[in-house]
Parts: sequence; C-alpha cells; structure tokens
Amino acid sequence: MTKEAFNENDWRRLLASLGEDPDRPGLLETPHRVSKAWKQWTAGYEQDPVDLLKVFEDGAEQYNELIVVKGIPVYSHCEHHLAPFFGKATVGYVPNGKIVGLSKLTRLVDCFARRLQVQERMTQQIANALMDALEPKAVGVVVKCRHLCMESRGIRTPGEETVTSSMLGELQPNLALRTEFLALAREA
Repeated sequence: MTKEAFNENDWRRLLASLGEDPDRPGLLETPHRVSKAWKQWTAGYEQDPVDLLKVFEDGAEQYNELIVVKGIPVYSHCEHHLAPFFGKATVGYVPNGKIVGLSKLTRLVDCFARRLQVQERMTQQIANALMDALEPKAVGVVVKCRHLCMESRGIRTPGEETVTSSMLGELQPNLALRTEFLALAREA
C-alpha cells in the first residue's frame, strides 16, 4: 500500500461524512492516528514472504517428523467490510532436508494477516508460501478466527469461530499423518 492510501485528509472527510466534526477536540488527532494504524495493519503488502523464511539445511538432514508451531496470533481485516478478524493459527510441516527458524512461521502468518483478507485465501497463502520456499514433504495450516463482521453487524453472533485448513504434500494422501497433524492442532 502506498502512503497516498493513508492521507489524513481522507480520514477527516470520512469523519465528516459520518456526521462528526473532525475539528472537535476528541477527534483532532484521530486522522493521524488512524492513518498510522492502517499503515501498520497493512504492512504485509510491503513484505515478501519468501524473504521472511530463512532456510537452514543444517540440523534437518535426518529429521522426518512433523514440526508444528501453534497458537500463532492472527490479527487481520476482512476485505469485504474492513472489519477485524482475529484468532490463532497452527502451522506445521515435515522437512525434506531443510528447516526454517521457528519464529519465521509466526512472521509468515503475520505477513499475510497484515493485508486485506478473507480467511480462506490467507490459509492457502501461508501453506503455499511455506511449500514454495522450503519444498518440504508436507505442509499443514489450520486457522481459527472470530470475525467482527459477523459479531457486530448482520447476524450478530458473538463468539463463533471460523476454521479453515490447508493440507499440502503428504498430508493429503497420508491419513495417519493428517490425523496426527490435526490432533496436534486441536490440543491446547
């Protein structure tokens, strides 16, 4: 996203269109704060997922079991209403001679979450980026989120979670491996 997308005058016009006075004391700094917030919330557009995934060949030569990081925070915005959605992700893979630093999986999730999204596409983007960069035997991603567009408008059902998953490589045909990954993703 470009800086032009976060013009403070646009936010002032939005406030005025809502019937607010952008010059009243409580709102004077709001356009600046909102502009700054949206720059942060959409920082994923400026990141290359492949650059985030530092790949190591040392340490994974013989390892052929699941590596799973769970409880990864997800904070994103729905592209349909610009409303927040939030939750947790679980990302796992079976290496094929290469591994990534564990914190890089969290950074990968954050990169895609910091874009206007739908949860289904974000889940696939995370899995595909890991598969492309690492070329592992298998990749699994499970994302569980609450969507404020459902909780605060429309049907207004607080607390519902949407769960999406993407299974690539050996996780598709290998039922035992798939079951193991999903069990690990479920455990709190």
